[in-house]
Amino acid sequence: MSDKISGSDAVLKVIQDWGVNHIYGYPGGSFDSTMNALHNQKDTLKFIQVRHEEAGAIAAAADSKLTGKIGVCFGSAGPGAVHLLNGLYDAKVDRTPVLAIVAQVPTSRMNIDFFQAMDEEPIFDDVAVWNRTAATAESLPRLTDEAIKQAYEKKGVAVLTIPKDFGWAEIEDNYVSAANTHVEPVYPDPEPTSVAKAAQMIKDAKSPMIYFGIGAKNAAAELKEASEKFKMPLVSSVLAKGILDEDYPAYLGSTGRVAPKPGTEVGFATDLIVWVGNDVPFSIFLFSKKAKIIQIDVESEKLGKRRHVDLPMLADAKKALRAIIDAGEAKPDSAFYEASLADKKNWVAWQDSFKDSDQMPVRPEPIFDVLNKTASDKAVFGVDVGNVNINFERLVDIHGDQKWVTSGKYATMGFGLPASIAAKVAYPDRDVYSLSGDGGFAMLMEEILTQVKYNLHIVNVVFSNETLGYIEAEQTDDSHQPLSGVDLPATDWATAAKGMGAEAFTVTTKAEFQKAIDAAKNTDKPVLIDVKLTHEMPFTTEHMFIDPAWQDQAKIDEFVKKYQAQDLKPFSYFLKQAQTN
Repeated sequence: MSDKISGSDAVLKVIQDWGVNHIYGYPGGSFDSTMNALHNQKDTLKFIQVRHEEAGAIAAAADSKLTGKIGVCFGSAGPGAVHLLNGLYDAKVDRTPVLAIVAQVPTSRMNIDFFQAMDEEPIFDDVAVWNRTAATAESLPRLTDEAIKQAYEKKGVAVLTIPKDFGWAEIEDNYVSAANTHVEPVYPDPEPTSVAKAAQMIKDAKSPMIYFGIGAKNAAAELKEASEKFKMPLVSSVLAKGILDEDYPAYLGSTGRVAPKPGTEVGFATDLIVWVGNDVPFSIFLFSKKAKIIQIDVESEKLGKRRHVDLPMLADAKKALRAIIDAGEAKPDSAFYEASLADKKNWVAWQDSFKDSDQMPVRPEPIFDVLNKTASDKAVFGVDVGNVNINFERLVDIHGDQKWVTSGKYATMGFGLPASIAAKVAYPDRDVYSLSGDGGFAMLMEEILTQVKYNLHIVNVVFSNETLGYIEAEQTDDSHQPLSGVDLPATDWATAAKGMGAEAFTVTTKAEFQKAIDAAKNTDKPVLIDVKLTHEMPFTTEHMFIDPAWQDQAKIDEFVKKYQAQDLKPFSYFLKQAQTN
């Protein structure tokens, strides 16, 4: 006869079989049975008590994005369950596996208007790829197994709801999980006729480029080889930052609002895009409508999803690029390619000119220059949403084995702080940074207490400019409306963080920031650095007035003065130079 085990203990045993060694959450009465199981298994499964269930769900999502493994979080019945939703939607939209364990009142109290009781399953229907409430205690280990399998298979959120009494109930301890059956999928090879057609299309193009996303994360070598052989500049999605080192000459960064200028400009001058593993919603707005498209993806539903496609290729990115490289003919340097590289050099030099700026309040370039020089080759960054995304995308030189994570298509403010907790838990020996604006930081700043509770040495940088800058720019540049609801109160974040038990500094200059970073190395406590940042908005790539060939000179003069862009040249300038050489 097998031993007995509680339903909740059985759930946690299955989770550990799948390689999970920590879980984020916040206790509640309806979750007492599973809290007891966490106590029983505390030597092998670490419980991380966040201050808000939303932070726990965000941390689980960030955990999954950083490691590729399933993240796990929980919430108690009613309010705790509802609080999970924001972080779970981030996981859904960015398509990363997360398991959410949700408590329910005892079965004898369900559906009778009991304290904190609600019909929980429907609220998770939209966010989850798998959503079940246990009907018996005996089914719990099998349901847990299936939840994790579905989360991996469908790259999303699985929700398992456990009535409190099932968690306490004694069941047979004889379940064998299916964790050892999990294997990484084998993606398809490209179809030979499509490879030949792609090679011909690249040969015929005068200004081809590559636009890649995180689907190309294992194809860095092939991206560079294709770029060099066919003379194609490279542009990535925002989330694909880091696949290539920033200093690779033909890599122009991302495109769109958060992007550097070169990546934005080149898309409107291309006649062919090799579109690799990319599903950016704004893509329809970011490229010439006349450009032909070769799209490579492992999911057929992605083909043609964002715009018309001339050649769909259902294939693995690495395999497809390798096949095209082998099949295609090398191309000579083109004016388009040379202009792209020159445009990047001009942009980088312009940004670098502000690295030692003494402008007050401080510009972002001096601060990020310090971060670039002091963060190790294994640094991990948890990046919040807003103007901090723009500055990170343009100014942080991701290299080596550095990692970063943000809220992508869902773009939820407050992401940076809990993401940094996930980073430190997953990579305890790495230096970890959270980067947030004062708006995003204020949303979940209580998680500094989590960092303090578990003595997580994280450097939290808050860029304080007393406005929701990203929204301010939208109201000013997009809708041309009076500023409404974007102002934030001036706040002494350092004093608040010290009150929570962290080390903290307020800085107004590059030199002060350097001193704070140096001091952060001499403590094992969490550190907060409040950077009093300029109120000026980042250079806008959406509303650039920089090209006298087709734009009004008065508007150009106004734009150049506003952004101190006297040394920047438009892409057309470099294209004309390359054509005359």
